[in-house]
Amino acid sequence: MLYQLFSVIAPVLTCAVIGYVWRKQGRPYDTSLVTTLVTNIGTPCLVFFTLIDTKIEADAFLTMGAATFTTMVVFYVFYFLFLKAMKLSQKAFLSALAYGNTGNMGLPLCLLAFGDHGLALAIAYFTVNVLCLFTIGVAVPAGAPSPGALLRLPILYATLAALVVMVMGWTVPAPIVNTTRILSGLTVPLMLITLGVSLAGLGVKKLPQAVLLSVMRLGVGFLVGWGTAELFGFEGVARGVLILQCAMPVAVFNFLFAERYNNQPEEVAGMVVISTVLSFATLPFLLAFVM
Repeated sequence: MLYQLFSVIAPVLTCAVIGYVWRKQGRPYDTSLVTTLVTNIGTPCLVFFTLIDTKIEADAFLTMGAATFTTMVVFYVFYFLFLKAMKLSQKAFLSALAYGNTGNMGLPLCLLAFGDHGLALAIAYFTVNVLCLFTIGVAVPAGAPSPGALLRLPILYATLAALVVMVMGWTVPAPIVNTTRILSGLTVPLMLITLGVSLAGLGVKKLPQAVLLSVMRLGVGFLVGWGTAELFGFEGVARGVLILQCAMPVAVFNFLFAERYNNQPEEVAGMVVISTVLSFATLPFLLAFVM
């Protein structure tokens, strides 16, 4: 079991460390370019290829999507009340607590822990998470909704296209399958390396607060994932994926939004760093539980 856990964690940690060391050595890394490539090309291709290649049932995909939306509602309600009780800024911290790093960390972990079927279900969680992030998740720190942001997400159209193929039972032409397979291959390693690069460039302010909020993100995420899995009657891979995705650390995108709208970005950066470090420390126990 220990070797199995190490086999899952080692690639994730290695890629993140490569990015971290690369940044600390002062080597050039165009984070904006890489993020654009991953967001607009790599991830949509990964979504489309994985969903059509694993032959996952549309019902299973949609059920995981419904479970994901349920977790998002619970996160928002709980963290809203928590921040209100702690007298902390909703604009700065609500989205940061609600949205975990289900892409850069969640997708690779689910792939390594549960194989292609796990990745397909993780993509269902990731897709709903991203759609919520770029609508509600942007509206909270910005103070106003941005409906147009949703329509500009390539992952939305990749998911819809894959669902049509799945429901209709169509056979996708080989050139499209091969092209999306190759382009999807750049997504996971670049996500993890970029995570390491981002962590190397962030600092920690108000350490006690960052630790408290990070523990809340990981701990409540685990409990919400476990409770929702019980509610939906998930077992096996579906249960493991839901719990794993819910228990991910604070997503880097939250720092970018906080910086863009000037909502205590240094404090949010601290949450990203501390929650990620704590996540790596607790991953062996989390994986042992879900696997």
